[in-house]
Amino acid sequence: MDHQLKSYTAPFTASGRAAIVPPPPWHYAGWLMNVALRCETVHGPDFLPAALGRLTGNGCIHFADWQATTDGSELVDPVYAQYRETIVIVEIERSDGSLANFCPFIWVDQDISLVRGLLQGWPKKLGTTYMTRSLPLDQLAAAPLKAGTRLGASLSVKERRLIEARLELTGQPGSPLGFLTNRTIGTIGWPDLTKPQAGPELRWVLPDIQSKVASAWHEAEATLNILPHPVEELSLLGKLTPVRASVGWAGITVVGAVPL
Repeated sequence: MDHQLKSYTAPFTASGRAAIVPPPPWHYAGWLMNVALRCETVHGPDFLPAALGRLTGNGCIHFADWQATTDGSELVDPVYAQYRETIVIVEIERSDGSLANFCPFIWVDQDISLVRGLLQGWPKKLGTTYMTRSLPLDQLAAAPLKAGTRLGASLSVKERRLIEARLELTGQPGSPLGFLTNRTIGTIGWPDLTKPQAGPELRWVLPDIQSKVASAWHEAEATLNILPHPVEELSLLGKLTPVRASVGWAGITVVGAVPL
């Protein structure tokens, strides 16, 4: 790269200010609704590289309302910090018998997060996520964290609704789920347009996470409704059956990635 061009990602300029994404560290904090589920495994080879392992039938859908920053500057101009996304995670068994997570599908509403995700091997696409926020007030509209409180979340992709979730808090302690419990393998690969007939060469990485923090998790019961879509392939997971759910806040710092 030309030493005069300081950008980490395009557009490439001498200052780097216009780059979509600055270099790590990337600090994330957010409100999450997590729905652990059982999925079908028959179509695993259609999206999971054989070299990574096999599906166990466990998975999770996360709805997340994030705030992210590099050095704190984005927090005073929050259009650069805030985004929402829906993350689909499946559990895989590696050839050595160990368990890991893999993300086959993820949708986000912010270009900064989208590019940051692709760099980490998360297959982000644009989508619109809405989710109930819990606020620290004992008032109906605040969705307080107590038994009987109901929350909802939805994902729409290209103006078509794809996922609907409904949660009801039990009042009992919950637990971290999905990508909050184990490492998630990312898939990095990009085609070379000078060789238009050749597909990308894929490689796999793990996030280099420097720190992880979380609030208490609150247990919930959940229902899911998956709607048909003309393009998205969530149906490859077959019938999705919720088994447990939780809500809470989490934060991590990503400083890079390491080869698998």
